[in-house]
Amino acid sequence: MAICAERHAELLTERKGALPLDADVRAALELCRAPADEAFSLPPACYSDEPLLNWEIDAIFRRKWIGAGRADRLAGPGDYETLEVAGTSVILLRDRKQRLRAFANVCRHRCAKLLTGSGSCRSIRCPFHAWSYALDGSLIAAPKMEDAKGFDKAGHGLVEFRAAEAHGFAFVCLDGQAPDIESQLGNFADIHAPWPLKDLASTRRRHFQVACNWKAFLEVFNEYYHLPIVHPNSIAGVYDSPEPGDVAEGAFASQYGDTEGTGGLLEADQAQALPVMPGLGARAEAGVRYSWVYPNMTFAAGRDALWVYEANPLDAGHCAVTQTTCFPCEVAGLPDFEVRAAAYYHRMDAALEEDIPALENQQRGLSSPDARQGRFSPLLESNVAAFTHWYADQMLGLRHP
Repeated sequence: MAICAERHAELLTERKGALPLDADVRAALELCRAPADEAFSLPPACYSDEPLLNWEIDAIFRRKWIGAGRADRLAGPGDYETLEVAGTSVILLRDRKQRLRAFANVCRHRCAKLLTGSGSCRSIRCPFHAWSYALDGSLIAAPKMEDAKGFDKAGHGLVEFRAAEAHGFAFVCLDGQAPDIESQLGNFADIHAPWPLKDLASTRRRHFQVACNWKAFLEVFNEYYHLPIVHPNSIAGVYDSPEPGDVAEGAFASQYGDTEGTGGLLEADQAQALPVMPGLGARAEAGVRYSWVYPNMTFAAGRDALWVYEANPLDAGHCAVTQTTCFPCEVAGLPDFEVRAAAYYHRMDAALEEDIPALENQQRGLSSPDARQGRFSPLLESNVAAFTHWYADQMLGLRHP
Protein backbone atom coordinates (compact mmCIF):
# COMPACT_ATOMS: atom_id res chain seq x y z
CA MET A 1 0.00 0.00 0.00
CA ALA A 2 1.02 3.63 -0.40
CA ILE A 3 2.44 5.54 2.57
CA CYS A 4 -0.23 8.05 3.59
CA ALA A 5 0.08 11.82 3.89
CA GLU A 6 -0.36 11.65 7.68
CA ARG A 7 2.95 9.81 8.00
CA HIS A 8 4.61 12.31 5.66
CA ALA A 9 3.27 15.15 7.80
CA GLU A 10 5.23 13.79 10.76
CA LEU A 11 8.38 14.48 8.81
CA LEU A 12 7.56 18.18 8.41
CA THR A 13 9.20 20.67 10.74
CA GLU A 14 7.00 21.21 13.79
CA ARG A 15 6.30 24.83 14.63
CA LYS A 16 4.76 26.27 17.78
CA GLY A 17 3.48 29.82 17.67
CA ALA A 18 4.70 32.48 15.27
CA LEU A 19 7.57 32.09 12.86
CA PRO A 20 10.96 33.40 14.00
CA LEU A 21 11.13 36.11 11.37
CA ASP A 22 13.40 39.12 11.51
CA ALA A 23 11.82 41.80 13.71
CA ASP A 24 11.74 44.36 10.88
CA VAL A 25 9.99 41.90 8.56
CA ARG A 26 7.47 41.03 11.27
CA ALA A 27 6.71 44.70 11.83
CA ALA A 28 6.31 45.25 8.08
CA LEU A 29 3.96 42.28 7.78
CA GLU A 30 1.79 43.64 10.59
CA LEU A 31 1.19 46.72 8.43
CA CYS A 32 -0.29 44.44 5.76
CA ARG A 33 -3.07 43.20 8.04
CA ALA A 34 -5.03 46.46 8.17
CA PRO A 35 -8.17 47.02 6.02
CA ALA A 36 -7.37 47.60 2.34
CA ASP A 37 -7.77 51.38 2.59
CA GLU A 38 -5.16 51.48 5.37
CA ALA A 39 -2.94 48.48 4.57
CA PHE A 40 0.58 48.53 3.19
CA SER A 41 1.86 46.26 0.45
CA LEU A 42 4.21 43.41 1.29
CA PRO A 43 7.76 44.39 2.23
CA PRO A 44 10.05 44.14 -0.82
CA ALA A 45 12.11 41.46 0.91
CA CYS A 46 9.16 39.10 0.44
CA TYR A 47 9.79 39.27 -3.30
CA SER A 48 13.58 39.11 -3.36
CA ASP A 49 14.94 37.38 -0.26
CA GLU A 50 15.76 33.66 -0.55
CA PRO A 51 15.47 32.93 3.21
CA LEU A 52 11.97 34.42 3.17
CA LEU A 53 11.10 32.19 0.22
CA ASN A 54 12.13 29.23 2.36
CA TRP A 55 9.72 30.43 5.07
CA GLU A 56 6.97 30.69 2.45
CA ILE A 57 7.57 27.14 1.31
CA ASP A 58 7.43 25.84 4.87
CA ALA A 59 4.58 28.02 6.16
CA ILE A 60 2.39 27.95 3.04
CA PHE A 61 3.33 25.52 0.27
CA ARG A 62 3.93 22.57 2.58
CA ARG A 63 0.86 23.22 4.74
CA LYS A 64 -1.92 24.39 2.43
CA TRP A 65 -3.84 22.99 -0.52
CA ILE A 66 -1.92 24.01 -3.64
CA GLY A 67 -3.75 24.67 -6.90
CA ALA A 68 -2.79 22.23 -9.65
CA GLY A 69 -4.87 23.59 -12.51
CA ARG A 70 -7.85 22.00 -14.18
CA ALA A 71 -8.71 18.41 -13.29
CA ASP A 72 -10.15 17.46 -16.69
CA ARG A 73 -6.70 17.21 -18.26
CA LEU A 74 -6.38 13.95 -16.34
CA ALA A 75 -9.50 12.39 -17.82
CA GLY A 76 -8.92 8.64 -17.85
CA PRO A 77 -7.23 5.95 -15.73
CA GLY A 78 -3.45 6.31 -15.90
CA ASP A 79 -3.44 9.92 -17.13
CA TYR A 80 -0.74 11.75 -15.18
CA GLU A 81 1.30 14.93 -14.88
CA THR A 82 4.37 15.56 -12.74
CA LEU A 83 4.40 18.71 -10.61
CA GLU A 84 6.89 20.51 -8.39
CA VAL A 85 5.30 21.43 -5.05
CA ALA A 86 7.50 23.01 -2.38
CA GLY A 87 10.62 21.35 -3.79
CA THR A 88 8.85 17.99 -3.91
CA SER A 89 8.31 16.20 -7.22
CA VAL A 90 4.72 14.94 -7.25
CA ILE A 91 2.89 12.58 -9.62
CA LEU A 92 -0.73 13.66 -10.03
CA LEU A 93 -2.76 10.92 -11.71
CA ARG A 94 -6.17 9.36 -12.22
CA ASP A 95 -6.49 5.84 -10.80
CA ARG A 96 -8.64 3.00 -12.14
CA LYS A 97 -11.59 4.09 -10.01
CA GLN A 98 -11.40 7.60 -11.52
CA ARG A 99 -10.06 9.00 -8.26
CA LEU A 100 -7.41 11.72 -8.39
CA ARG A 101 -4.24 10.61 -6.56
CA ALA A 102 -0.93 12.29 -5.71
CA PHE A 103 2.33 10.43 -5.01
CA ALA A 104 5.92 11.37 -4.34
CA ASN A 105 7.78 10.94 -7.62
CA VAL A 106 10.40 8.73 -5.96
CA CYS A 107 10.91 4.97 -6.20
CA ARG A 108 10.78 3.16 -2.86
CA HIS A 109 13.81 1.05 -3.82
CA ARG A 110 16.71 3.48 -4.16
CA CYS A 111 14.87 6.72 -4.82
CA ALA A 112 15.10 7.09 -8.59
CA LYS A 113 12.70 9.58 -10.16
CA LEU A 114 9.84 7.63 -11.70
CA LEU A 115 8.10 9.86 -14.26
CA THR A 116 8.65 13.11 -16.11
CA GLY A 117 6.29 15.44 -17.91
CA SER A 118 2.79 14.17 -18.60
CA GLY A 119 1.18 11.24 -20.34
CA SER A 120 -0.74 8.06 -19.69
CA CYS A 121 0.38 4.77 -18.16
CA ARG A 122 -1.10 1.44 -17.10
CA SER A 123 1.32 1.26 -14.17
CA ILE A 124 4.36 3.18 -12.92
CA ARG A 125 7.67 1.46 -13.65
CA CYS A 126 10.97 2.67 -12.26
CA PRO A 127 13.50 3.28 -15.07
CA PHE A 128 16.40 2.23 -12.80
CA HIS A 129 15.60 -1.23 -11.39
CA ALA A 130 12.09 -1.88 -12.76
CA TRP A 131 10.15 -1.79 -9.51
CA SER A 132 6.54 -1.27 -10.61
CA TYR A 133 3.55 0.32 -8.92
CA ALA A 134 -0.19 0.14 -9.54
CA LEU A 135 -2.18 3.33 -10.09
CA ASP A 136 -3.16 3.25 -6.41
CA GLY A 137 0.53 3.47 -5.43
CA SER A 138 0.92 -0.13 -4.26
CA LEU A 139 4.10 -2.01 -5.21
CA ILE A 140 3.21 -4.79 -7.65
CA ALA A 141 6.64 -5.92 -8.87
CA ALA A 142 10.10 -5.91 -7.29
CA PRO A 143 12.41 -8.10 -9.43
CA LYS A 144 15.12 -10.20 -7.77
CA MET A 145 14.03 -9.39 -4.21
CA GLU A 146 13.29 -13.00 -3.22
CA ASP A 147 16.43 -13.26 -1.06
CA ALA A 148 15.76 -10.09 0.94
CA LYS A 149 14.72 -11.32 4.38
CA GLY A 150 11.46 -9.89 5.66
CA PHE A 151 10.83 -7.93 2.48
CA ASP A 152 7.10 -7.30 1.99
CA LYS A 153 5.80 -5.52 -1.08
CA ALA A 154 2.82 -4.29 0.93
CA GLY A 155 5.11 -2.10 3.01
CA HIS A 156 6.85 -0.44 0.06
CA GLY A 157 4.15 1.48 -1.78
CA LEU A 158 4.66 5.01 -2.99
CA VAL A 159 4.51 7.90 -0.52
CA GLU A 160 1.03 9.32 -1.01
CA PHE A 161 -0.11 12.91 -0.55
CA ARG A 162 -3.63 14.27 -0.49
CA ALA A 163 -5.32 15.14 -3.78
CA ALA A 164 -8.75 16.66 -4.31
CA GLU A 165 -11.05 17.99 -7.00
CA ALA A 166 -13.29 20.98 -6.41
CA HIS A 167 -15.29 22.98 -8.96
CA GLY A 168 -13.29 21.46 -11.81
CA PHE A 169 -9.90 22.32 -10.29
CA ALA A 170 -7.25 19.94 -8.95
CA PHE A 171 -5.47 20.47 -5.65
CA VAL A 172 -2.57 18.80 -3.84
CA CYS A 173 -1.69 19.02 -0.13
CA LEU A 174 1.53 17.74 1.43
CA ASP A 175 0.21 18.11 4.98
CA GLY A 176 -2.00 15.28 6.17
CA GLN A 177 -3.27 17.39 9.08
CA ALA A 178 -4.59 20.34 7.05
CA PRO A 179 -8.38 20.84 6.88
CA ASP A 180 -10.10 19.50 3.76
CA ILE A 181 -10.23 21.54 0.57
CA GLU A 182 -13.81 22.74 1.09
CA SER A 183 -12.79 24.22 4.45
CA GLN A 184 -10.06 26.19 2.70
CA LEU A 185 -12.49 27.36 -0.03
CA GLY A 186 -15.25 28.52 2.33
CA ASN A 187 -18.01 30.31 0.37
CA PHE A 188 -16.23 29.96 -2.99
CA ALA A 189 -19.15 27.93 -4.41
CA ASP A 190 -21.70 30.64 -3.59
CA ILE A 191 -19.69 33.46 -5.13
CA HIS A 192 -18.98 31.50 -8.33
CA ALA A 193 -22.40 29.84 -8.64
CA PRO A 194 -23.37 31.45 -12.00
CA TRP A 195 -20.42 29.89 -13.85
CA PRO A 196 -20.40 26.14 -14.71
CA LEU A 197 -16.78 25.84 -13.56
CA LYS A 198 -16.86 22.08 -13.02
CA ASP A 199 -18.09 21.30 -16.53
CA LEU A 200 -15.76 23.44 -18.65
CA ALA A 201 -13.27 21.78 -21.01
CA SER A 202 -9.57 22.69 -21.06
CA THR A 203 -8.55 23.31 -24.66
CA ARG A 204 -5.03 24.73 -24.34
CA ARG A 205 -2.38 24.46 -21.60
CA ARG A 206 1.05 26.05 -21.87
CA HIS A 207 4.06 26.38 -19.54
CA PHE A 208 6.65 29.17 -19.30
CA GLN A 209 8.91 30.95 -16.84
CA VAL A 210 9.00 34.60 -15.82
CA ALA A 211 11.83 36.51 -14.15
CA CYS A 212 9.70 37.76 -11.28
CA ASN A 213 8.55 36.54 -7.89
CA TRP A 214 5.57 34.17 -7.98
CA LYS A 215 3.40 36.57 -5.96
CA ALA A 216 4.08 39.47 -8.30
CA PHE A 217 2.85 37.44 -11.27
CA LEU A 218 -0.41 36.58 -9.54
CA GLU A 219 -0.86 40.12 -8.29
CA VAL A 220 -0.78 41.71 -11.73
CA PHE A 221 -3.52 39.36 -12.91
CA ASN A 222 -5.70 40.48 -10.00
CA GLU A 223 -5.57 44.26 -10.21
CA TYR A 224 -7.16 46.85 -12.47
CA TYR A 225 -4.71 49.65 -11.69
CA HIS A 226 -2.19 48.77 -14.40
CA LEU A 227 -4.64 48.23 -17.27
CA PRO A 228 -4.58 51.70 -18.90
CA ILE A 229 -0.80 51.98 -18.49
CA VAL A 230 0.37 48.50 -19.51
CA HIS A 231 -2.47 47.53 -21.87
CA PRO A 232 -3.65 50.82 -23.46
CA ASN A 233 -4.32 49.42 -26.94
CA SER A 234 -5.12 45.78 -26.24
CA ILE A 235 -7.54 45.13 -23.36
CA ALA A 236 -7.77 48.34 -21.29
CA GLY A 237 -10.82 49.54 -23.22
CA VAL A 238 -12.66 46.28 -22.57
CA TYR A 239 -12.72 46.70 -18.78
CA ASP A 240 -14.94 49.11 -16.85
CA SER A 241 -14.18 49.98 -13.22
CA PRO A 242 -14.72 46.96 -10.97
CA GLU A 243 -17.19 46.51 -8.14
CA PRO A 244 -15.80 46.29 -4.59
CA GLY A 245 -14.23 42.94 -3.78
CA ASP A 246 -16.53 40.22 -2.49
CA VAL A 247 -16.49 39.07 1.12
CA ALA A 248 -14.61 35.77 0.90
CA GLU A 249 -14.99 33.36 3.80
CA GLY A 250 -12.01 31.23 2.86
CA ALA A 251 -8.51 31.31 1.43
CA PHE A 252 -9.39 33.18 -1.75
CA ALA A 253 -10.26 36.63 -3.05
CA SER A 254 -12.71 37.56 -5.80
CA GLN A 255 -13.81 40.71 -7.60
CA TYR A 256 -16.33 41.24 -10.38
CA GLY A 257 -16.34 43.98 -13.01
CA ASP A 258 -18.39 44.82 -16.11
CA THR A 259 -16.77 44.69 -19.53
CA GLU A 260 -17.42 46.19 -22.94
CA GLY A 261 -17.85 42.95 -24.85
CA THR A 262 -15.94 39.90 -23.63
CA GLY A 263 -12.81 40.04 -21.52
CA GLY A 264 -11.60 36.95 -23.37
CA LEU A 265 -10.78 38.90 -26.54
CA LEU A 266 -8.76 41.95 -27.51
CA GLU A 267 -10.62 45.15 -28.25
CA ALA A 268 -10.06 44.66 -31.98
CA ASP A 269 -11.34 41.04 -32.01
CA GLN A 270 -14.69 41.39 -30.26
CA ALA A 271 -16.59 40.38 -33.41
CA GLN A 272 -15.08 36.88 -33.07
CA ALA A 273 -16.78 36.16 -29.75
CA LEU A 274 -17.96 32.61 -29.10
CA PRO A 275 -21.41 31.82 -27.64
CA VAL A 276 -22.20 32.87 -24.08
CA MET A 277 -22.18 30.14 -21.44
CA PRO A 278 -25.75 28.95 -20.84
CA GLY A 279 -27.56 29.94 -17.66
CA LEU A 280 -25.21 32.69 -16.50
CA GLY A 281 -27.81 35.35 -15.92
CA ALA A 282 -27.67 39.00 -16.95
CA ARG A 283 -25.13 40.16 -14.37
CA ALA A 284 -22.55 37.43 -15.02
CA GLU A 285 -22.96 37.87 -18.79
CA ALA A 286 -22.05 41.54 -18.44
CA GLY A 287 -18.50 41.11 -17.21
CA VAL A 288 -15.66 39.04 -15.75
CA ARG A 289 -14.99 37.69 -12.27
CA TYR A 290 -11.32 37.60 -11.25
CA SER A 291 -10.52 35.20 -8.42
CA TRP A 292 -7.33 34.22 -6.61
CA VAL A 293 -7.32 30.85 -4.83
CA TYR A 294 -4.48 31.14 -2.35
CA PRO A 295 -1.67 30.69 -2.58
CA ASN A 296 -0.81 30.00 -6.22
CA MET A 297 -3.79 29.74 -8.59
CA THR A 298 -5.87 32.48 -10.16
CA PHE A 299 -8.48 32.64 -12.88
CA ALA A 300 -10.91 34.85 -14.75
CA ALA A 301 -14.44 33.61 -15.40
CA GLY A 302 -16.02 35.44 -18.31
CA ARG A 303 -19.23 35.10 -20.24
CA ASP A 304 -17.69 32.71 -22.77
CA ALA A 305 -14.36 31.43 -21.42
CA LEU A 306 -12.29 30.69 -18.35
CA TRP A 307 -8.57 31.39 -18.24
CA VAL A 308 -6.44 30.06 -15.41
CA TYR A 309 -2.88 30.64 -14.19
CA GLU A 310 -0.80 28.67 -11.71
CA ALA A 311 2.42 30.33 -10.50
CA ASN A 312 5.01 28.47 -8.44
CA PRO A 313 8.36 29.72 -7.16
CA LEU A 314 11.62 28.63 -8.77
CA ASP A 315 13.63 31.04 -6.62
CA ALA A 316 12.85 34.44 -5.12
CA GLY A 317 13.12 36.19 -8.47
CA HIS A 318 11.74 33.57 -10.88
CA CYS A 319 8.54 31.59 -11.17
CA ALA A 320 7.13 28.78 -13.28
CA VAL A 321 3.73 29.61 -14.76
CA THR A 322 1.06 27.47 -16.40
CA GLN A 323 -1.77 28.99 -18.42
CA THR A 324 -4.97 27.09 -19.23
CA THR A 325 -7.88 28.26 -21.37
CA CYS A 326 -11.30 26.60 -21.04
CA PHE A 327 -14.67 26.70 -22.80
CA PRO A 328 -18.03 24.96 -22.44
CA CYS A 329 -17.88 21.43 -23.88
CA GLU A 330 -20.60 22.17 -26.43
CA VAL A 331 -18.67 25.20 -27.68
CA ALA A 332 -15.39 23.25 -27.85
CA GLY A 333 -17.23 20.77 -30.09
CA LEU A 334 -18.28 23.33 -32.71
CA PRO A 335 -16.89 22.65 -36.22
CA ASP A 336 -15.12 26.01 -36.39
CA PHE A 337 -14.01 26.06 -32.75
CA GLU A 338 -10.25 25.89 -33.34
CA VAL A 339 -10.35 28.79 -35.76
CA ARG A 340 -12.44 30.97 -33.46
CA ALA A 341 -10.60 29.95 -30.28
CA ALA A 342 -7.33 31.13 -31.82
CA ALA A 343 -8.44 34.72 -31.20
CA TYR A 344 -8.87 33.94 -27.49
CA TYR A 345 -5.44 32.33 -27.28
CA HIS A 346 -4.00 35.38 -29.02
CA ARG A 347 -5.60 37.65 -26.41
CA MET A 348 -4.07 35.63 -23.55
CA ASP A 349 -0.62 35.71 -25.14
CA ALA A 350 -0.78 39.36 -26.17
CA ALA A 351 -1.67 40.49 -22.65
CA LEU A 352 1.18 38.38 -21.27
CA GLU A 353 3.63 39.92 -23.70
CA GLU A 354 2.74 43.29 -22.22
CA ASP A 355 2.63 42.15 -18.59
CA ILE A 356 5.94 40.29 -18.50
CA PRO A 357 8.25 43.27 -19.25
CA ALA A 358 6.39 45.28 -16.61
CA LEU A 359 6.77 42.46 -14.09
CA GLU A 360 10.45 41.98 -14.78
CA ASN A 361 10.99 45.71 -14.42
CA GLN A 362 9.08 45.64 -11.13
CA GLN A 363 11.23 42.73 -9.93
CA ARG A 364 14.35 44.81 -10.49
CA GLY A 365 12.82 47.54 -8.34
CA LEU A 366 11.75 45.10 -5.64
CA SER A 367 15.34 43.87 -5.44
CA SER A 368 16.71 47.36 -4.88
CA PRO A 369 18.04 48.22 -1.40
CA ASP A 370 15.98 51.42 -1.65
CA ALA A 371 12.63 49.63 -2.15
CA ARG A 372 9.96 50.30 0.48
CA GLN A 373 6.39 49.20 1.20
CA GLY A 374 3.66 51.04 -0.66
CA ARG A 375 -0.11 51.55 -0.29
CA PHE A 376 -3.06 50.07 -2.18
CA SER A 377 -5.80 51.57 -4.27
CA PRO A 378 -8.60 49.84 -2.29
CA LEU A 379 -10.94 49.34 -5.25
CA LEU A 380 -8.45 48.69 -8.06
CA GLU A 381 -6.21 46.37 -6.00
CA SER A 382 -8.84 44.68 -3.86
CA ASN A 383 -7.74 41.08 -4.49
CA VAL A 384 -4.08 41.95 -4.00
CA ALA A 385 -4.78 43.63 -0.66
CA ALA A 386 -6.83 40.61 0.46
CA PHE A 387 -4.05 38.18 -0.47
CA THR A 388 -1.46 40.37 1.27
CA HIS A 389 -3.45 40.20 4.51
CA TRP A 390 -3.79 36.40 4.25
CA TYR A 391 -0.10 35.97 3.38
CA ALA A 392 0.97 38.11 6.34
CA ASP A 393 -1.17 35.98 8.64
CA GLN A 394 0.46 32.78 7.40
CA MET A 395 3.99 34.14 7.70
CA LEU A 396 3.28 35.44 11.20
CA GLY A 397 2.05 32.03 12.26
CA LEU A 398 -1.70 32.71 12.36
CA ARG A 399 -3.20 29.44 11.17
CA HIS A 400 -6.75 30.25 10.06
CA PRO A 401 -7.45 29.66 6.30
